[in-house]
Parts: sequence; C-alpha cells; structure tokens
Amino acid sequence: MNACILTIGDEILIGQITDTNSGWIAQRLNAIGATVVKMLSVGDSEDEIIRGFDIAFQLADITLVTGGLGPTKDDITKHVIATYFEDHLEFHQPSYDRIARIFRKRNIPIRESHEKQCFLPASAVLLKNKMGTAPGIWMQKEGKVLLSMPGIPYEMKSIMIEGGGLEKISNTFKSKAIAHRTILTAGQGESTIAQRLEDIEQCLPSHVKLAFLPSLNRVRLRLSGIGSDQELLEAELEAEVKKIEDRIPDLIFGYGEDTLEAAIGKLLLAHQLTLGTCESCTGGYLSHLITTIPGSSQYYNGSIISYSNDLKKKLLGVSEKTLNTVGAVSEQTVIQMVKGGLQSLNTDICVATSGIAGPDGGTKEKPVGTIWVAVGNKENQIAKKIHIGKSRLRNIEFTTYYALNMVRLFIKEYYVSE
Repeated sequence: MNACILTIGDEILIGQITDTNSGWIAQRLNAIGATVVKMLSVGDSEDEIIRGFDIAFQLADITLVTGGLGPTKDDITKHVIATYFEDHLEFHQPSYDRIARIFRKRNIPIRESHEKQCFLPASAVLLKNKMGTAPGIWMQKEGKVLLSMPGIPYEMKSIMIEGGGLEKISNTFKSKAIAHRTILTAGQGESTIAQRLEDIEQCLPSHVKLAFLPSLNRVRLRLSGIGSDQELLEAELEAEVKKIEDRIPDLIFGYGEDTLEAAIGKLLLAHQLTLGTCESCTGGYLSHLITTIPGSSQYYNGSIISYSNDLKKKLLGVSEKTLNTVGAVSEQTVIQMVKGGLQSLNTDICVATSGIAGPDGGTKEKPVGTIWVAVGNKENQIAKKIHIGKSRLRNIEFTTYYALNMVRLFIKEYYVSE
C-alpha cells in the first residue's frame, strides 16, 4: 500500500505553524505496512487542493489529508472533496445534534458557521472525532481512498486512533506482515557504528533493512522487515538484534522509546547507587533531564550549579590555585568538582561539567566548544575533554548527553560484574 500525506493551510506555507501531523501519520502508517511515497503542503485554494489531490492519487492508494474542515470561510476542503469525487454536500443531522449537545453544556450559542460545518459529502463514511466537532471524512472511488481530517493535531490523532482511522486503513488494504526493532546507542557516531556493523548489514536478508538515525551523541538503529509470516519475521529480527548486541554491547543503552536518562536511572536503582550533578556550562540542563524521570528522587540526590568560579570554590572546594593556573575549563577543575560534589551532595557517584558554551568567550588555547566532563566516586574519577562547536544550545545539549553516557559507562565499569 502506497500512501500520500497532504496538509492544507496557508499558515503552513508562510511558516506560521509547523506541520507535525505528517510525521506522526507517517510513523503510524509505516507501523501497519504502508509506504509513504510523498508529503505535500498546499494553501487554502480550491485549485491548489485539487492539484494536490491529482498528484497524490497518481502516486498512492490512499491519501490522508489534514486541514480545512473547520467552521471558517477558508475551510473549503469538504467542498473540494465533494467536487473532486463528483458528489454533493448534504446536511448531516447527527453531526449537528452532537455539536448542539457540546455547546449546550458549555452554554455557547450555535452560530451559522457551525451549522455550515455539518454539511458533509453525501457518500462519505464519517469517523468519530472525540476531541472536536469535525468528523473524519472517508471517501473511496475506483480503488483509491481519501481520508480527510482536521488540522488540529489532537483531533487528527483522535480520528486515527479512537475513531478507527488506522484500523479502517489496515482492513481496507490488507498488508503484509511488518516488524520493527529499535536499538538505542550512545558514545559513537553514525559512521563509526556503521563500520562496526558493516558485515552484519551486508548479510541481512533482502526483506530486512537497517537504518541509522543519528541525534546528539546518540544513534538509533532501526531494523525493519516485511514478510508474509508475522511470527517468522519477528524471530528473524530478534536474531539480527542479538548479532548487533554481541557486536556493540558497550554502546547500547536501551530499546524502543527508552531514553538515556531513564536507562541511567534503572542502572542506579539496580545497583542501589545515588547520583549527584555539579554543573557549570550546562547550567542545570543535566539535572533537568534526570528529574524528568518519575521516581528519580530514589537515586538522584541533587545538583550544585556552580556557574561562577567563586561558587566553585565555596560550594565544591575547587582550589583557587587550580582556577588561577589552569582555569575553570580544565581536567583538574572538573575532578575537584566531582570530589566536592560527592561530599556536599552525599552521593555515591557525581558528574561535573565545565566549559565554554559560546558563542563567545573562547581563547586560542580554549576555543568556544571546549568542554571538560568528569565522573567519579570516592576511589575513581575519570575526566574527558570534548570539542564541539559554536552553537550555545547545541553545546549544552551535547555535553549533557555526553555526561549522561559517561555516568552509564562508569557504572558498567565499576559496579556491574560480568
């Protein structure tokens, strides 16, 4: 099954809003075996919408449309659909009754524009929208399907999930078995991992593909397979996952929708360890990520954000001599921050960051993007220097994930018995 996703709205084309619908829809279609062959955005013009339909139906079996179903004058999608499918709009009493009930509860009068919203293509199958007033519109002709939904993301998702849109698509286009496995890695870049897995990738069955999806200091490895037997396909993917696990065990921190911060939390809990953070250049972002995990208070003692040298001395015991001779951005400073944090935060493990996040403040010896990260316990401390770039936010985010991964590796080296 080939699919096309068409978003309608002038606000998308002028950059007033960002289209998040297409990505969400594509992920769900992929999960049921559909191949998205094109994504299009058009304005609130009848000619443009019809042109979009023409392009979509030339390429795809099903076209999913979002936008233009509201009560305002520029919401013309229903009219265009009726014209395109040689249909007509007729008043749908159940839709009106539903809107009336909703508005009565809210003590809001029904306006003419809301009545207009109840005129729908006569031959349409309507899908429930539990989050709004405009139903999904399912049209079918000569083996081609169009599913039109509101542009508001939570309404579109309601139609696709609770309204049965995805299920109806799957039942209409009987697809082959499809399976995915996602392996999450940290610590090496896409090209390095690809090189380490080169022979495994080359020996994959023809119906199984391996994709490398990089982000800041992390790479998602996604195995995807299409076949005729679901159980057999699942077993094949599990076998390939095992090969990858055996090849790069040092890089893997989780699977599926896991996060690095959640994975570290599980490690700390499993080994009854506590963690503290001492942050300079990351300014609290490290502690923010750690505390986004429910239950993090069981293993996370707290943070000292020592942005100034004065606080590094007062709160963490970094020596004035160290700061005067090698500076705050140095191996010695982050090691002393770790040692001070272990004591001040009464924690088993501490991680510290100090660097020049940018975009200015660098020197010839220490350019912008020079950052030191250290992790340790009372017996062992490890410090590493990284060079990133001049983007302040990117430097903060990259350093945070780098520090989290250092914590993960430290636990595995000093606390996990083989």
